[in-house]
Amino acid sequence: MKKRAQTIALDFLRKNLEELTEREQAIVHKVAEGRHVSRNVGREFEERLSFGQRLADRVAEFGGSWSFIILAGCFLAVWLLLNSFVLRRHGEAFDPYPYILLNLVLSMMAALQAPVIMMSENRHAARDRLNAAHDYEVNLKAELEILALHQKVDHLREQQWAELIALQQEQIGLLKQLLGESGPPGEPAR
Repeated sequence: MKKRAQTIALDFLRKNLEELTEREQAIVHKVAEGRHVSRNVGREFEERLSFGQRLADRVAEFGGSWSFIILAGCFLAVWLLLNSFVLRRHGEAFDPYPYILLNLVLSMMAALQAPVIMMSENRHAARDRLNAAHDYEVNLKAELEILALHQKVDHLREQQWAELIALQQEQIGLLKQLLGESGPPGEPAR
């Protein structure tokens, strides 16, 4: 198999096997052995996530949704109405204007939500890099397979040309025999 891998590397990539990157060498070996490169990278990535990473992804997903925006808007509206009109009339508003407690709650929520979203985004970037690397592997294998098919088609075409030339040579020989037996045109046959 190593000899076949070296031949593939030289024929199609125009490099020695040792000059290729580790990833390219692995792909060339897979092509030489006839193994598949494709796999479900997303599922593999998801299976390796810890509980905390999954939770962070869910929090980031919810924090970036319309559901969160609507719930936060409703919460703010209730807070403002409650403290500005309802409880203030009774003199029991726990956070009167300028809503210092509300600002503190919102700041704490933002302070906690921002790192969670960043962790999730970093994981998505890592997943994208993994997908890009896998796409490269699949594309390189496909290119090698296509080049191998081109080589086979070229070999078949050369073989057919050789057979056609041999057939023509045979026909020319038969024509020469026929002409030799009948003589030049216009003369009677012998």
